[in-house]
Formats: sequence, structure tokens, C-alpha cells
Amino acid sequence: MFPELKDKIVLVIGSSQGIGKAVVETFLDNQAKVIAADIAYDFIELHAVSPKYFQTHLDISQEAEVLALSQQLINTNLVPDIVVDVAGISTMDFLVESKTSDFDKTYQVNTRGAYLAAKYFTNAMIAHGKKGRLIMIASQAGKNGYRGMAAYVASKHAVLGLVKTLAIETAANQILVNAVCPGIIETEMKQRERVEGGALRGLSAEEIRQEDISQVPLGRTGTPQDVANVVLFLASPLASYMTGQALNVTGGMTMH
Repeated sequence: MFPELKDKIVLVIGSSQGIGKAVVETFLDNQAKVIAADIAYDFIELHAVSPKYFQTHLDISQEAEVLALSQQLINTNLVPDIVVDVAGISTMDFLVESKTSDFDKTYQVNTRGAYLAAKYFTNAMIAHGKKGRLIMIASQAGKNGYRGMAAYVASKHAVLGLVKTLAIETAANQILVNAVCPGIIETEMKQRERVEGGALRGLSAEEIRQEDISQVPLGRTGTPQDVANVVLFLASPLASYMTGQALNVTGGMTMH
């Protein structure tokens, strides 16, 4: 628990399931004021679930929606102290057989979405004098290559480039920008990837799962909470001298 996070305003983008849901719950446990934004929510205006928990619709790939949410947060005195961008999608296919439309769709959410979130919410922080934190959920796919995932791999490499650049540009404003690079995390998206990736390779989803486990030195795949714990660390006073970093949460699978 970090008492310093009490009543801090935390915007979590991509929050309805998996890692995003765990991040929301972790900040609520630390008594922060959390705004959960996700394409799955119907509320265009902020919907108060409780005095410290709000939900709102957001398609992170749409600039008009990101701008509108940024303005809404300014108008309601809810400019975030911490922004966590978890939103991401993946497609499965070998590069030479893949659809250009799938590549474009993945980039729209994973990379363009990260760019838009960084641009508008960081601008709001700067305009209101907030010495904030921006935390991007990238992936170990931002450091390695993986068969059947060219669009996802490329998009997450690009996210790390955005993080490194923005960290330099906002250092004078004392806004810290970092990334978390999860490995194999047990989420709905990972379960779908095993089915689709297995079909590409002639393997069952269970065979892919066993292969996943075999690649992790710690002998298990990760949980959304494993990732949320590192997000919490980056948002806490313990990480006050860190910016431009990409922290692995991979059980030792990726070590660079």
C-alpha cells in the first residue's frame, strides 16, 4: 500500500478486462481516484460507479474521442496525475500471408492510440502543472520477434520508441514516462492467441500453453496482477528517479 497515492487521479485506458482490470483494482485498493476508460463501456460522459471510481467509453484509436475525454477531465477538475495505457489488440498470421488491414488495425490501437494518449493527456498534465506519471503497457514483443505476430511486434516496438522520446521531452516538467513489458500473461487475449496461433502451426491451444510455460525460467506464466504490481511501483514514490525505462515482467523469459 502506498498512502501517497490516496486521492491521486489515475486514468486507466483499456480497463474492462485482463491487465487493465487488475490495474484499476490495484489503484482503488490504494485509495486513488480511478477513471476507467474502455471501448466496452457505453457511457460517453463520466459515469460514477462510486465516489472514487468512474467509467467512460473511449476508443483510443479515435483522436476526436481522446481529445473529448481530455477536455472533459479538464472541465471536471479530474486532470490525471497518472495515466496508464493498457489498450491493445493483436492479430495472428504469418507476415507474408497477413492482411494489410489487420496490420493497420493493430497499429491504429496499439501505436496510434498510445501516441494520442501521450499527446493529449500529457498536455493536460503540463497545462495544469502536474508532475505526473505516464505508464505504457508495451510487451516483451517490443524487444523480440515472434512468429505469426508481425503487426503486434512492430506496434509494440514503436510504443517503446514513443516512451523513450516523450521521457526526454517531459523531463523538465517532472513527468515520468515509462513502459511495462509483460511476457506471457493469462488474459482473454492470450487464450485467443493460443487458439489462433495453434491453428497456424497445427498445434492445439493446450500444446501452445505448455510451450509457453516451457519458455519461462520461473516455470509459470504470469497473471494480470503480476503486471499491475509493477505499474503500481512505477506510479509510486519508489520510482521517482526513473524515466524512459521499459521494465520486463516476464518470469525471466526476456532479460534485456
